Amino acid sequence: MILAAARAGPAPVRILGLDPGLRRTGWGVVSLDGARLSHVAHGVIVPSETAPFSERLLHLFQAICAIIAEHAPDEAAVEETFVNMNPASTLKLGHARAAAMIAPAQAGLPVAEYAATVVKKALVGTGAADKTQVAFMVRRILPSAGQASADAADALAVAITHANSRKLTAVSARARAG
Repeated sequence: MILAAARAGPAPVRILGLDPGLRRTGWGVVSLDGARLSHVAHGVIVPSETAPFSERLLHLFQAICAIIAEHAPDEAAVEETFVNMNPASTLKLGHARAAAMIAPAQAGLPVAEYAATVVKKALVGTGAADKTQVAFMVRRILPSAGQASADAADALAVAITHANSRKLTAVSARARAG
């Protein structure tokens, strides 16, 4: 009986991917079981655009906390802030990103960060891919996710990128040990 348990291997790892934004924050949860990646859930958090800025950030934070409580991820991955021409918009997006990072950190989850170009390159093969190309590859990799919105597809792409990064790190560690 002990031998059978040892053969079972490590438990699957659940990864929460987040694509933060003030108007729409995409989220997606995937499960990594060895080399097998599967879709768990996804969605979009949409705070009221008429609410004060602080309440929108609070809504974002609380919604991510609820997602963590419901789906019990082991790790989180967040897309880095895209710097645009408007410094005020970039700063506000940074606040949303902070809320998206603090929620999993508060839950004790390790939080990885990935640049948008890294996510696009990991899924499509080029850092200049557009949202439709990323969504297409998410559907190919996670067919049970169906037609996820652009924000949710981006979040799933972040989770997939993190899952692949974990696999590469494990392979490298085995190569160094062997």
